[in-house]
Amino acid sequence: MTGGRSSTVDGMVRRSARRTPDRTAVRYRDRTWTYAELDEAVSRAAGVLRQSGLAPGDRVGAHGHNSDAYLIGFLACSRAGLVHVPVNQNLTGDDLAYIVRQSGSALVLADPDLAGRLPTGVRTLALRDTDDSLLARLASTAPYDGPEPASEDLVQLLYTSGTTALPKGAMMTHRALVHEYVSAVHALDLSGGDRPVHSLPLYHSAQMHVFLLPYLAVGAENTILDAPDAGQIFDLVEAGRADSLFAPPTVWIGLSNHPDFATRDLSALRKAYYGASIMPVPVLERLRGRLPGLAFYNCFGQSEIGPLATVLGPDEHDGRMDSCGRPVLFVEARVVDESGKEVPDGTPGEVCYRSPQLCQGYWDKPEETAEAFRDGWFHSGDLVVRDAEGYFTVVDRVKDVINSGGVLVASRQVEDALYEHPGVAETAVIGLPDERWIEAVTAVVVPRGEVTEAALIAHAREKLAHFKAPKRVLFVNELPRNASGKILKRELRDRFRQ
Repeated sequence: MTGGRSSTVDGMVRRSARRTPDRTAVRYRDRTWTYAELDEAVSRAAGVLRQSGLAPGDRVGAHGHNSDAYLIGFLACSRAGLVHVPVNQNLTGDDLAYIVRQSGSALVLADPDLAGRLPTGVRTLALRDTDDSLLARLASTAPYDGPEPASEDLVQLLYTSGTTALPKGAMMTHRALVHEYVSAVHALDLSGGDRPVHSLPLYHSAQMHVFLLPYLAVGAENTILDAPDAGQIFDLVEAGRADSLFAPPTVWIGLSNHPDFATRDLSALRKAYYGASIMPVPVLERLRGRLPGLAFYNCFGQSEIGPLATVLGPDEHDGRMDSCGRPVLFVEARVVDESGKEVPDGTPGEVCYRSPQLCQGYWDKPEETAEAFRDGWFHSGDLVVRDAEGYFTVVDRVKDVINSGGVLVASRQVEDALYEHPGVAETAVIGLPDERWIEAVTAVVVPRGEVTEAALIAHAREKLAHFKAPKRVLFVNELPRNASGKILKRELRDRFRQ
């Protein structure tokens, strides 16, 4: 034990409950939780998990849609000393089975409509919508009052795709996430008086750890939506129940193109946060023109750092709308070349971090951990330029990962699936600019015999989650290569960008 000196994820919610017990903490559909009720539910849910035979350090998968139950499940794992493993709700087949098995999840909290996707033999507990679900058991279970976890204990494995087909579980401690929450509150001007709406998937580290948990820490009134539905968001803003929204550029584009965007009264919306992929400057200009009083914040980072690393604030947008800002409170960043030497301002290089927000490494992957953490710094894999005033601009990704609608897709995994089709002689998968997806997964294929674009896309969808399958297939006679035989994906991107 740490003698009361630990700071834990669930402890931040407990402190909010003691400060403002009767304030509304969370709304979801027709359910409302005050801070006192939420804190009580977390303790009871922790009791359910521990009574099911789980021990401190056990991993608990989470395969569910957005809901209050999903949030309670995460906080209950935190309070009970368990390690939460959020899983993309769109995963199926081998992708889903790999994360469940590689993490060693002893139990998976699952929504009933998703439970059937899990591998045979995996122990599950419904999050909601059944008489024996986690939510239904709260009333009959005593609150957990056992030992509290320590700051250095693991609380979550955040799986993140790399250049290979196999994702890696970033090991996040309570200490790392609490530091990240403080950075988010400070850099994003989060306040207990805000009324944020959370519509992006809660399995995603940005929605959960940059917004929902930090907002709970400051005592705000939060609304959770099933999905980023424009009509619902507009209704909440007009009703005075939402004044703050985070969304990736794809969603902001959808909102700005919605037929009601020009006519609805959205003047109550005060704070607009975007991130997860690059926001097209014309879209940002259109949004700012329609809502001149709206403060925009650009958020950048990656799961391994909690995930917030840099922020471009509303007073910094003029003249540098393509920048992702400067490092947040607890993050130190530098830009280096291939040898690890810091490069001059204005020179592209890989951004590296030192921070208490960083993960402890990758779960059961010592070689990948050693590769990422070198010379006392975490190597991000993102290629950036820093200017003389310390602002960063992302220019490329060192790793061949496609950021499609804010979801990372490993190009090699898509290529491997396409190579299983007899009509594919060679392929290179790249991301190309797209109005909806920002980067659309695009397969450049050297065909073998007669094969169609539709056939290859259908084949990929049989092998992969649909969001990983190519949106387009382009046919060529040969792929460009350098002297060592490596395919030049940058050349392909430049050729097909228009």
